[in-house]
Formats: sequence, structure tokens, C-alpha cells
Amino acid sequence: MLTAALAIAGREFRLAVRQGFDSLLAVVFFVLACVLFPFGVGPEPAVLARIAPGIVWVAALLATLLSLDRLFQTDYDDGTLELLALAPLPLTAVVAAKVAAHWMMTAGPLLIAAPLLALLLGLAADAFPALLATLALGTPALSVIGAIGAALVLGARRAGVLLALLILPLYIPVLIFGVAAVDAAAFGLTVRPHLMLLAGLSLAAAVIGPPTTAAAIRLALR
Repeated sequence: MLTAALAIAGREFRLAVRQGFDSLLAVVFFVLACVLFPFGVGPEPAVLARIAPGIVWVAALLATLLSLDRLFQTDYDDGTLELLALAPLPLTAVVAAKVAAHWMMTAGPLLIAAPLLALLLGLAADAFPALLATLALGTPALSVIGAIGAALVLGARRAGVLLALLILPLYIPVLIFGVAAVDAAAFGLTVRPHLMLLAGLSLAAAVIGPPTTAAAIRLALR
């Protein structure tokens, strides 16, 4: 089963490479969103440094949302998803492999770009490790929650709008604890409670998410 799951994850990576620029849309959006904020709120360093954690986290959240449309929809349209549902490998494992691949392809570039953007926004250097830690611990929850939403809107009209309405409220706890941890680090406070809460959210999502997503996919395929 592990070999089959790794094969599915490898397929997702190969498809992402073939799609080229489409696979980089999330990180391009992330960079542009962070760069545009100084034009909207002004160039004052003190203001930008104060809101930098929120800017980075909101941009990362929206970039993750932007990348969810291709998680299941392409396979659903060409019939691949139905074949995967009929394969000997449990659909829950298929979902877990696809979500893991999505997270690595999305979170990896975000983690690379985040310190540079935080530096541009004037975030205190002491908060950089906390920023990377929160993104590493919180983005898995974003991917898993997003996968549930992506499965629920399969075949629906205006799926992108419905997906945003479904999952953005569920993203709020991750956003709150992620920003709070970076703020705490910037003020010299402990970040451990926030990091533990983020890890707990991602762990809970990893346990609940794949079976829920698989059930939603089966419902869409009927």
C-alpha cells in the first residue's frame, strides 16, 4: 500500500512539473500579495513591521486556497479519479498521498519565499524562525482542510466561489495561532503554546481529513 501511495504522490509531482507555470501560481500570488501591501498601507517601517505577520499569513492562506482547484478537479474531469476510487488502494490512502504531494509542492516554495518577504516588510529578525515554524506546522492543516472543501465542490457550478466560502471560516483558527506565534516572537515572548496548538490542528486535520475527503469524493462520483 505504501508503494502505491508513493506512486500516486510521484504522479502528482510529475504532473506539476509538466504544468510548468501553473504550478508556480500559488507562490507568485504569495509574493505579489505581500509586495502590494506596502502600497496600500504606506511605506512606514513601524507600521509594516507590526502587521507583517498578518500579511504573510493571509497571503499564504490565500495562496494555498488558489492552488486547491487542481487537487481533484482535473482527475474528476478526465475520469482518473473514478479509476482511483475503484483501485485496490483505499481511497483514503489515495487522498492522503495527493494531499501530501500538494502540501509539499505548495508549502515548500512558500517557506523559501517567506523570509525574503518578511525582510521586505521589516519583520524583526528574531521572529523569522517562528514565522517558518508556524508555516511549517500550520500549512498541513490548510492543505487537508482545503482538500475536504475541494472534494465537496466537485462537479458544482462556481466551484471556486463555493470552495472559498466553505473553507475560509475553517482557516481562521490556523491564521490566529500562526500570527499570534510570530507576534509573540517579535516581542520576545514564548511561542511554544502557539506552535503546539498549530501542530495539534494539523494532526487533527491529518486524522479526520482523508476519510472525510474520501467520503465526499465517493458522493461526487455517484
